[in-house]
Amino acid sequence: MKYLFINTVAGYGSTGRIAADKCRELNAQGHTCVLAYGRMKTGCDDIQTVKIGSDLDVKLHALESRFFDNSGFGSKRATIAFLKWVKEFDPDVIWLHNIHGYYIHIGELFSYLRTCGKKIIWTLHDCWAFTGHCAYFDYVQCEKWQTGCRDCPQKHTYPESILLDNSRRNFEHKRALFTGIPDLTLTVPSHWLEGRVKRSFLKDYPVEVLYNQVDRTVFKPTPGDFRQKHGLESKFIVLGVASVWEERKGLKDFVALSKLLDDRFQIVLIGLNPKQLAELPGEILGLPRTDNVSQLVQAYSAADVFVCPSTEETFGMTVLEACRCGTKAVVYQDTACEEVAKEFGGIVVPRGAEHLYDAIRKLTGEESK
Repeated sequence: MKYLFINTVAGYGSTGRIAADKCRELNAQGHTCVLAYGRMKTGCDDIQTVKIGSDLDVKLHALESRFFDNSGFGSKRATIAFLKWVKEFDPDVIWLHNIHGYYIHIGELFSYLRTCGKKIIWTLHDCWAFTGHCAYFDYVQCEKWQTGCRDCPQKHTYPESILLDNSRRNFEHKRALFTGIPDLTLTVPSHWLEGRVKRSFLKDYPVEVLYNQVDRTVFKPTPGDFRQKHGLESKFIVLGVASVWEERKGLKDFVALSKLLDDRFQIVLIGLNPKQLAELPGEILGLPRTDNVSQLVQAYSAADVFVCPSTEETFGMTVLEACRCGTKAVVYQDTACEEVAKEFGGIVVPRGAEHLYDAIRKLTGEESK
């Protein structure tokens, strides 16, 4: 069979690796797979890829979104050209992943999907598909996505709009576009996300929970020089990793935690941007984002505990990666990360730096203060 995957990125970040790995798995079974992407590509020399539009298209789409709050409704010409290629490729299965990220026009895409007669799978990695603006909403305790978005409290979060709030219009357009598509199945990486999908306008589609996986030949306990490189030979390493350290990822909780831990411990955070690195307190070792999987695996393996204080995750890939590398995880309850951590005997705690501190002390065999 011929499969077409569509994702914002190819081989880059968690969703890019998930899509690329699925292509490899299906190729190994004798299928033909192409991964279409809009922005970045890395580590995909062994699979067939096609780029949607150009870097200029992405920039213009993002600019439109900044001013008019119309993420998903730019890149029209690029999408029309891409769909012409799709018709020539003539896949048997179209497998969507992230369709946001300023690279594809969802109106053109779903107009084609509605009449193409193909089997369609859509893997949701966040909540953007059923909101009028945001990708996550629990952090601000917003429930408008269940009845109709308006007056968005997260207009200035991704996909940021600096002027208009078109969340009401976006919500109605998405509901019209995304519902009633023949032969469409949704897959989600957690029961946490499944519950939200079943309360959204996508509730009439079949939903399958398929936990994300990682390459276990790569993500495994791996010796390296991470401790020596950073002078941490005698430290109890508390590791945190994120592609982007947004507020919901819990950076403030790590800062609070650093005030509770004594000098036997060292918090190490990977994925910080230059501004965050400059503002980081001296008690925390900050490192920039790395796309070198080998370096990441060595960091996971060197850590004594992996802490994920994120309040909103639809799965928790970094938690799974750390656990596969043999490192115990501490996560917050009532998040999708809880499902991952429990599978590997991790510790689940209420939100707050004090609870993280108690869990870390428990791992050292000491009583908390």
